[in-house]
Amino acid sequence: YAQPCVPTTPHQLPALPLQEYAHSIRLDGDIMLGGLFPVHSRGERGVPCGELKKEKGIHRLEAMLFAIDLINKDPELLPNVTLGARILDTCSRDTYALEQSLTFVQALIERDGSDVRCANGDPPIFAKPDKVVGVIGAAASSVSIMVANILRLFKIPQISYASTAPELSDNTRYDFFSRVVPPDSYQAQAMLDIVTAMGWNYVSTLASEGNYGESGVEAFVQISRESGGVCIAQSLKIPREPMPGEFDKLILRLLETSNARAVIMFANEDDIRRILDAAKRNNQTGHFLWVGSDSWGSKISPVVQQERVAEGAVTILPKRASIDAFDRYFRSRSLSNNRRNVWFAEFWEENFVCKLGMHGKRPGSPKKCTGLEKVGRDSTYEQEGKVQFVMDAVYAMAHALHRMHRELCSGYPGLCPRMANIDGKELLTFIRAVNFNGSAGTPVTFNENGDAPGRYDIFQYQINNRSTAEYKVIGHWTDQLYLNVRMIWTSGDPSVPASVCSLPCKMGERKKVVKGVPCCWHCERCEGYHFQASEFMCELCPYEQRPDQNHTGCQPIPIIKLEWHSPWAVLPVFISVLGILATTFVIVTFVRYHDTPIVRASGREMSYVLLTGIFLCYAITFPMIAAPDVAVCSFRRIFLGLGMCFSYAALLTKTNRIHRIFEQGKKAVTPPRFISPASQLVITFSLISVQLMGVFVWFAADPPHTVVDYGEQRTQDPENARGVLKCDISDLSLICSLGYSILLMVTCTVYAIKTRGVPETFNEAKPIGFTMYTTCIIWLAFIPIFFGTAQSAERMYIQTATLTVSLSLSASVSLGLLYMPKVYIIIFHPEQNVPKRKRSFKAIVTVATMTSKLSQLTSERPNGEVKTELCEGMDTSMPSSKTTYVSYTNHAI
Repeated sequence: YAQPCVPTTPHQLPALPLQEYAHSIRLDGDIMLGGLFPVHSRGERGVPCGELKKEKGIHRLEAMLFAIDLINKDPELLPNVTLGARILDTCSRDTYALEQSLTFVQALIERDGSDVRCANGDPPIFAKPDKVVGVIGAAASSVSIMVANILRLFKIPQISYASTAPELSDNTRYDFFSRVVPPDSYQAQAMLDIVTAMGWNYVSTLASEGNYGESGVEAFVQISRESGGVCIAQSLKIPREPMPGEFDKLILRLLETSNARAVIMFANEDDIRRILDAAKRNNQTGHFLWVGSDSWGSKISPVVQQERVAEGAVTILPKRASIDAFDRYFRSRSLSNNRRNVWFAEFWEENFVCKLGMHGKRPGSPKKCTGLEKVGRDSTYEQEGKVQFVMDAVYAMAHALHRMHRELCSGYPGLCPRMANIDGKELLTFIRAVNFNGSAGTPVTFNENGDAPGRYDIFQYQINNRSTAEYKVIGHWTDQLYLNVRMIWTSGDPSVPASVCSLPCKMGERKKVVKGVPCCWHCERCEGYHFQASEFMCELCPYEQRPDQNHTGCQPIPIIKLEWHSPWAVLPVFISVLGILATTFVIVTFVRYHDTPIVRASGREMSYVLLTGIFLCYAITFPMIAAPDVAVCSFRRIFLGLGMCFSYAALLTKTNRIHRIFEQGKKAVTPPRFISPASQLVITFSLISVQLMGVFVWFAADPPHTVVDYGEQRTQDPENARGVLKCDISDLSLICSLGYSILLMVTCTVYAIKTRGVPETFNEAKPIGFTMYTTCIIWLAFIPIFFGTAQSAERMYIQTATLTVSLSLSASVSLGLLYMPKVYIIIFHPEQNVPKRKRSFKAIVTVATMTSKLSQLTSERPNGEVKTELCEGMDTSMPSSKTTYVSYTNHAI
């Protein structure tokens, strides 16, 4: 092989290299490494190669040459072994790179010379191609994918310095591929961590069409779906050849989901610049929250003259450092000392904007190159960002070869026979096992997929108080995110803007998630007696509880009872107290005037029973209003119907006795049986015993106890819900308890009607009749009021008040109609309370008979005639028409 360049004097222009090496560089060495670099851009209109890439091409290529120089000078690394290189230009095109990379596998393809004949008959001589043991490159992921497919067939390990596509992590398809840069899956994870740290859960993605953009977004979407915390509003793609107005359409589409302010961008520099410009044109400055990948990084070109619309953009960049030694090396390069680089002359023309002789690449340049120009002095120079990774890739290959040499050629200077033909698969195991500090001082290692660990710097594009914009480091990512919160959004509003589909629900509200979009939801209040059991669910509180004020838990429903100071209790108690005082006054009066004619004529024993019943009817008000407990409930059961039972049993016995007396008088002169005071008491207490028997059976079947009724005042608004402490007496039990007394009352009313014709002169039939009629009206009014309010929220108060007032009114009617006239005469007209002559039972029967005849003749004779006739006939038996109180108990019967 000839050298690629012909020597020249310093003032002579370099001659063209031999055609074989016009597009490659060859450095001789014991072990040959391949190199793939995008020295030129993609060509147009069928031309494979376009313009020279000064930084991404020449800087990276020179970094590999510089690293090989350092390794060959290092006495500790691969001693007595020289590294060589065969470096090719990929022209940023995958298909062209595939053609070029066939050079690396030529040595592994056997050539058949049987069909070849030389003119002189000599056997053919084939030039033996270099055997490449490993390849450094390529840059673009699409190129690396294409090249990796052929290199794996020939078991040639490959280490890339810039390819970040996640699919290259597939160790089953790209098993001989490794890289010293982290894959975009790490970058996507870092970007997701940034989004999560900012509190954003609803974002859009924007990708440049191609392997880098599409696979980066795909990785982000996949990781966000697995984490479940971030939803993708839209995934938009920027075409390779965008039509006019395409970027304005993209901005308008992003605005369709205006809540998704954060935009994740995997796009090239030019697309980033144009999308920012479109946002500026559409007056969306400050709306979008840009999150840029390493293609944006800390570059100035995308944000020039659109600083305001880019303000706040968070970008990511693999952690890297500038290599000072490379700067010194590259600045010392010149046409005379860098002849090994076949593209350096073209770089010289591009860098210094001049022309090199007749064969220069820039025919239209205004000036000629002198060859004495200096990089960094006569032109701007800034180290390309991937220089560090190119050097790390070369060193990784060298360290793997060094360890392989140490194991296979232990103590042997130079290459031993065992390393004459290096096995690619064996070398791959050594590559994956390397662990050393790279050119920037950071560890260089590979995982089982050949990926380098993820180490990123996090930048934010900020405008400071002096209105100058710059990228500031706000954190870093090494397996997890570290953010300096105080560095974020230092100007203006320090709070982090929101990019969420739905605002967080308030306390007591559940999330109703939109189907298919877990980050979007509607907030629904936990209504009624429901509380927020979880983020997505409302549950019903236990029956005896209600939700707290925030509906985040349950609390016991307050328990109430009828209080003494309640208006519903004051009136019944007032009536009851008056009734008890009046009843007591009547009893005291009767006891004091025990032997007077009026008291005796009223039937003293039965009056005391009746007055006892009236007293109990008034007194039952107090147990009905008192706070329920076992004793109070027991009193309620016993005395609720007992007072009425005493009253109406006594009245029934009285009316029945009057009825029997006058019915018997119509048939015979002899009196009926069981009309003596003792008999009356026996009958009365027999009737009362039935009530008591029923109460005792009730006690045995269902002992009294208290309950809390939560249904009575379970209002729609839980705030007003109350539990009512009450005795366990159902409406049915209440009716059964009062039913017997009501039966006595109805029966008594029937007898009162039957005895209505008996003269007032001899009995109390009419006052008893009026008493029973009034009582029936009271209880007929009670029934609809009591049962008609069963569904009312005030049920306890209304029913208790109605029941107690009805009992008190019944007692008041009996007391007022039966005893107050007597007490009035006893106290205010004692002259009328004198004994009269006793009448025989025969005289009483005669009066009853005459009264009966009076009623019969009324319809036959004119008014007055009958009266006169009867009066004349009665003169002998009724000497006086003055009111006379007759005690039936005082007559011999």
